[in-house]
Amino acid sequence: MIAVIDYGMGNLRSVQKAFEFLGYEAEIVEDPERLSAATHLVLPGDAAFGDAMHNLQTAGWDAAIAEGLAAGKPFLGICVGLQLMFEESEEMGKHRGLGILPGKCVRFPPTGRVPQIGWNQIAIKRKVSLLEGVPEGSFFYFVHSYYVVNENKDDCVATTDYGIDYTSVAGSGRVFGVQFHPEKSQVHGLRLLDNFARLR
Repeated sequence: MIAVIDYGMGNLRSVQKAFEFLGYEAEIVEDPERLSAATHLVLPGDAAFGDAMHNLQTAGWDAAIAEGLAAGKPFLGICVGLQLMFEESEEMGKHRGLGILPGKCVRFPPTGRVPQIGWNQIAIKRKVSLLEGVPEGSFFYFVHSYYVVNENKDDCVATTDYGIDYTSVAGSGRVFGVQFHPEKSQVHGLRLLDNFARLR
């Protein structure tokens, strides 16, 4: 069962429907204890970083996620879910993240249009199973004003150019995060979700 974590924020149903379309069992999970029955963990997000972390900590999701990662379960952060994987964010003050990967989340420079909304390409920096069958330069759908700065160079899987080159896919082992919305990204997004669901 693929657990789509419901911490009060994010477009959960569209993520669930994308996995179901691909033939997988996906459940919107409202109780952290339910993660113990899941094979895969998905953390979506369409909210301010600080509010998202408050909800995760208040309900005990942070501890449940840590237990799932310790058990070796594949994990996918989507949009703000990617940002929450890192140690801190500068969005509306300084907030601590889940600390799954070292680094921080910062705002785009004021030189361009913020937020980035729409389709943009990825440049693949290293081969990983998550992007198997996803061509170089593939387009995905983005909506965000902040981006991650990963401390560990090897955690960068793919980058995107939006005035600056930033990490749009991060990962280590079977733990991944994507800045874009694969559930809204048509064929390449579905291929990415299928690859994630196949991780064992």
